[in-house]
Amino acid sequence: MHTFSPRAIPVLALILALAPTPFAAPAQRLVADAAPVRAAPLAAPDYVIGPDDVLTIVFWRDKEMSGDVVVRPDGRISLPLLNDIQAAGLTPEQLRESLVAAAGRLLEEPSASVVVKQINSRRVFITGEVGKPGPYALTGPMTVVQLIALAGGLNEYADTEHIVIMRVEIARTVAYRLNYRDLTKRKNLRQNIALQPGDTVIVP
Repeated sequence: MHTFSPRAIPVLALILALAPTPFAAPAQRLVADAAPVRAAPLAAPDYVIGPDDVLTIVFWRDKEMSGDVVVRPDGRISLPLLNDIQAAGLTPEQLRESLVAAAGRLLEEPSASVVVKQINSRRVFITGEVGKPGPYALTGPMTVVQLIALAGGLNEYADTEHIVIMRVEIARTVAYRLNYRDLTKRKNLRQNIALQPGDTVIVP
């Protein structure tokens, strides 16, 4: 039987305690996947390029048009000879096809690749009584408990019963509540919701 201090609850112990349940098993597995988010972000299969993302564009046999680019706030990138190209809203493969089409006016049978170097457009935020508050890249599925784990866990005096997730839905802000103490007792596991880009988790 697992016991937890009401004020200092190790996040990994909570995840391991919840592992036998059908809801928590995927969460435990995804912690390992999400752990290197800051060090080596990788694009999810459904990833769509957004502003501030950093991309590496490589044209085979043409170094002049190759290099790292940052997606501007207007959603475009700038490349030598090709000038401005729309990037935001496209998948890396769609952008690659667009680049090949644009380069076809200058090169014979151009070949290009698009590598996602850094994802800055898909982020979630956590503030309050956690070890490392701040923004975190959302490169794949992530729950509230996983974000708390990435943020260094709850501080000793965190209010574990009144954690709030703020989310903008159709031009209005909604709040979801999470009782962390209930999760340690395997109660109301569905409150450990999957985060969406722009979500802010507040730990009082």
